[in-house]
Amino acid sequence: MTSVTKYYEGIDSVAVIGNYLPRQCGIATFTTDLVEGLSAEAPDIYCWAAAMNDIPEGYPYPDKVRFEINQNKLTDYSVASQFLNISQTDIVCLQHEYGLFGGPAGSHLLRLLGELRMPVVTTLHTVLKDPPPEYRAVMCKLSDLSDKLIVMSRKASDFLKDIYAVPEDKIVFIHHGIPDTPFIDPSFYKDKFGVEGKKVLLTFGLLSPNKGIENVLQSLPAVIKKHPEVVYIVLGATHPQILKLHGDAYRIILQQLVHKLDIGEHVIFQNRFVELKELCEFLGIADIYLTPYLEEAQITSGTLAYAMGTGKAVISTPYWYATEMLAQDRGRIVPFHNSNAMAEQIIDLLDNDVERHAMRKKAYMFSRDAVWKEVSRKYLQVFREVQLNRTRNPRPRHSYVENIKAITIFELPEIKLDHLKAFTDDTGILQHANYTIPDRTHGYCTDDNARALLVAAMGQKYLPTNGLGLNSLSGHYLGFLLYAYNEKNGRFRNFMTYSRHWIEEIGSEDAHGRAIWCLGKAVAFLNDPGYLAMSTTLFNKALRAVENFHSPRTTAFCLVGLHAYLNKFAGDSDVRKIRGVLADRLFNQFKNNATDDWPWLENALNYANGKLPHALLLSGHRMQRNDMIDMGLNSLKWLLAIQTEDNHFVPIGSNGWYEKGGPRARFDQQPVEANAMIEACVEAFNVTRDHTWFENAVMCFNWFLGHNDLNMPLYDPKTGGCRDGLMADGINQNEGAESSLAWLLSLMTLQKLYADEVHKQSSSLKAT
Repeated sequence: MTSVTKYYEGIDSVAVIGNYLPRQCGIATFTTDLVEGLSAEAPDIYCWAAAMNDIPEGYPYPDKVRFEINQNKLTDYSVASQFLNISQTDIVCLQHEYGLFGGPAGSHLLRLLGELRMPVVTTLHTVLKDPPPEYRAVMCKLSDLSDKLIVMSRKASDFLKDIYAVPEDKIVFIHHGIPDTPFIDPSFYKDKFGVEGKKVLLTFGLLSPNKGIENVLQSLPAVIKKHPEVVYIVLGATHPQILKLHGDAYRIILQQLVHKLDIGEHVIFQNRFVELKELCEFLGIADIYLTPYLEEAQITSGTLAYAMGTGKAVISTPYWYATEMLAQDRGRIVPFHNSNAMAEQIIDLLDNDVERHAMRKKAYMFSRDAVWKEVSRKYLQVFREVQLNRTRNPRPRHSYVENIKAITIFELPEIKLDHLKAFTDDTGILQHANYTIPDRTHGYCTDDNARALLVAAMGQKYLPTNGLGLNSLSGHYLGFLLYAYNEKNGRFRNFMTYSRHWIEEIGSEDAHGRAIWCLGKAVAFLNDPGYLAMSTTLFNKALRAVENFHSPRTTAFCLVGLHAYLNKFAGDSDVRKIRGVLADRLFNQFKNNATDDWPWLENALNYANGKLPHALLLSGHRMQRNDMIDMGLNSLKWLLAIQTEDNHFVPIGSNGWYEKGGPRARFDQQPVEANAMIEACVEAFNVTRDHTWFENAVMCFNWFLGHNDLNMPLYDPKTGGCRDGLMADGINQNEGAESSLAWLLSLMTLQKLYADEVHKQSSSLKAT
């Protein structure tokens, strides 16, 4: 059976931030409906909500609400971002209204958004035309932190472009969502509400003084005189914030006005917050829907959208949203504060059934694009678009390294081995992690234990080792490699289960090559006689197989190990001969395949790319082969150029690599790539003494510290480990062995480089 690719393929989880029912608020209704709409349209996506609380105890939310945020508590915003990041949510959809969030102009929200890793799509429920400075600043920052801004009116889009300088391609128009209700005759439900035979006028929504209900009441005597069958229903509880601050004063004023005008038999106050089903029934009985708001500055209105969506004839004052929605005879507009004009329009529509029903139909048909099924589909399309765009065009989220301008002011972190030790047991170092915890499910591998041996050996050579326990660690890792070597076939096995069972009898060529690389380095660094003897013996045994290998990366790994070994035992003629064979092999692979526009030995760039020019530079320098040096420098310059943007390192992503003539994968960026480039640049500096290579090595190193596509550090100073990769939506928070060892090797390499340069500068000063 052929699987069908969905338009939102790749999205597994969406979190919507906003108010949520049963909190009584228009945005709570919107957020709830959006979550339900998305869940119905894409049932295989896990859609949930983070609810903003205006009271410490919160509300009795349904299961869709997984997290609650006290809107006035700043620390809750950071905790919320941490929860969202840990939950591996793909998209965050924020419902924004200034009053929903704490801080000046709702600025607490910026803390949350600034710490999120995934794309953010923000729905704007308010866009101010004349914002005070702090409100403007919050909106501009909100725009910067959002991948897309969704607006529900064209005027809102114009405001964003003209007032806030938001790029047009960041703005998306999507209608305010509405329930999908049938187009029914208003008389259908009237008997249920005791208004059969009446002409029903309706206004619904949370009651507050800016609703302008008094203007409708003042128009009613004239309407009733012409149409005595009219009844006006005011549906909705008093807004909770108004009730809290002023009590029910506005409702009392309205009731007194009804008494004064002697229209009590024609006005019904329904002082309650009704559920959707009953709301639709109330809308169903309305002959005319009224929105008599007092001010123009309302950029959207859920009540108006609902009324049009149920096919109501609408009369409204000219606030922004109404003027736009009721254009082209989809409704009638009356001036603000003008009860006489309101009366005239009500009477005219009640007098003209044909025109009223035509208006109803126009409003209903116009609103079909606004039903939640269509709106949810459009939201999902936006979600997928921003997800893909984040992959292709990563957006920095923080500025952790703004002060890193030059290596002269850059201080290297100290070595911290806590994470290395936590992952090492009496067998060796475990491969993978769940966050910072060793994952025993995947056991061990020769690759990581070889690199761990190199870290321990290098540390003993160049670091003050008191209390670090590096000698003991070296023994663990060397013992693992000894056990990994299969005497029967002369090859290293690679993968071992946690129960100490080998998964294969022969590992990959690369695993073998990395073992030789690290054993050769260990021979150069170790001083313990027993460890040195064991490393040397194992190195020479393993070397017998390499002349039959043809993988260029395996060749490169072996060459780096061979040169390190020869630093200790330069007179070993057998090893020197093998070095010559492997160096010529690698050089010829470059020579036979490299072109001016693609100076590389293969038609693709994939993993550990820096190791290949590194091996050429070492070989050319030690063997006095300028052709190898030139080839190594040329390929390394090219490799660095295509992996540098805006003065930061951008390694080829492992999610697709980079085929010649094809697209380059931006993510997932891996720590081993940074490590390979650092070591290659350091070797280029050693060969040429060109300080540019020194600076390039530091630039690649700063990738670990946050000078990268997302401005987010991979190094974890708390554990001393390193996160597993830079993803399109942030950092892979697992701190596995490969990544942490790549970090430690990179840090040790730069510490040695710095120490060497300081020593040379000091010697030069003494000489003068």
